[in-house]
Amino acid sequence: MSVSPAAGKPGDTRPPVRPELLDLEAFAALLGISTRHARRLVDAGKCPAPVRLGKCVRFSRAAVERWLADGCPRVRTVRAGGAA
Repeated sequence: MSVSPAAGKPGDTRPPVRPELLDLEAFAALLGISTRHARRLVDAGKCPAPVRLGKCVRFSRAAVERWLADGCPRVRTVRAGGAA
């Protein structure tokens, strides 16, 4: 099995690879906000819940893009006291 060169190198005509899981920085950049504001959206339940892989927090690109296309509706209701 041969390994092909990564997309984006000179002479490569393939489209760039888009990761399916976004880290917090990529999630914030996609929304055009700071990472601090992105954390606040997660804590308030105003965006798709992240996927937790051990200590890593990732966001599903497909879920985020659906959420954006739907007009960014609140994802979950936060009850008084901060419990969800």
